[in-house]
Amino acid sequence: MNFSLYIARRYIFSKSKNNAINIINRIASMGIIVGAMALFVVLSVFSGLKVFSLSFSNDIDPDLKISSSLGKSFFITPTQEAQINKISSIISYSKIIEERVLFVYNRKQEVTYLKGVDTAFVKVNAIKKTLFNGEWLNKETYQVVVGYGIAQKFSMGLLDYNNSLEVLVPKSGKGTIENQSEAFNKMNVVPVGIYAISEELDSKYVFADLGLAQELLDYKTNQVSGIEIKIKKEAEESDIINKLQTIFHNKITVKNRAQLNDSLYKMLNTENIAVYLIFTLVIVVALFNLIGALIMMILDKKGNLKTLFNLGTEIKDLQRIFLLQGTLLSVFGGIIGLVLGIIIVLLQQHFQLIMITPTLAYPVVFTLENVLIVLATIITLGFIASLIASSRVSKKLID
Repeated sequence: MNFSLYIARRYIFSKSKNNAINIINRIASMGIIVGAMALFVVLSVFSGLKVFSLSFSNDIDPDLKISSSLGKSFFITPTQEAQINKISSIISYSKIIEERVLFVYNRKQEVTYLKGVDTAFVKVNAIKKTLFNGEWLNKETYQVVVGYGIAQKFSMGLLDYNNSLEVLVPKSGKGTIENQSEAFNKMNVVPVGIYAISEELDSKYVFADLGLAQELLDYKTNQVSGIEIKIKKEAEESDIINKLQTIFHNKITVKNRAQLNDSLYKMLNTENIAVYLIFTLVIVVALFNLIGALIMMILDKKGNLKTLFNLGTEIKDLQRIFLLQGTLLSVFGGIIGLVLGIIIVLLQQHFQLIMITPTLAYPVVFTLENVLIVLATIITLGFIASLIASSRVSKKLID
């Protein structure tokens, strides 16, 4: 093995008498370098786009969310609240009520989610920083905060007392409905703030006080549809979930942020895999140059191989020389390409060289995971290409 490695290193750093072979070797090396650099940059860009896309939902989604596994709502007792407060990994929690309702404003209608929240909601979510206009709602009032999309659909302003925003919710119960007043619970609310996150989320929620939502839906004081929780960064999610399940006697469902946005995560991960496979195919094409370069090197060194064979070197050791040569070329080329890719990514991160808009830089994220993926890909494919080329060394070729 040491003998084969020694010869392989000599072949890498020594020039051939045939200038065409030297040119082919340089082309093969450049293909590996450029392929590794491109793959790392593209993976870093998609990591940045993933973080950028998720940043919108992160402003409104909690770290953990509790919902009932038996129905739309559940009851939380003071004892259970005290037990939640004793979990040291939980920073804060907020009781919420979420329900699809009908909003009517100036003869325009829209069905979307009313989200009743308590005063701790702003500690669990970064909703306040998304306020586009106005202010956050006050406790025990008929104030609401609407999304920019809903405000546009209704052509609605803030604190407009001439045109009230009406909320209608179907009444629960049985029996025949004889008139409209018996069918719905109604309430007039006052928009005091507008939030702007993304096109989808701006039309999804209207935030109101928890007490208002309970009154509108005929809920009791301790009846909620969910609890949103903010946890410490170093906290173990599984440990917290187990404790919460014990507190609520396994009658709840607890989801983390990824599970709350599972369709978005699946879409982003699928795109990432697709791009990885496309650029891996580009690297495979580039490694055909490596196969060609190694075969040309084998033919060029045919006389040396015959001498080594006559001195007692086995065919498998001769094959190993070119297997190691190609693998080492892949490793060196991959490392050089990675270094160049890392420089490009760090320059974009710190100096924002490429802009999407005048105020928004193209998002990139440097991660060790992408470094390992690129190295593993280059080395694996390089080894396979070298194995194919080195198999050309045979007793028949030497004879």
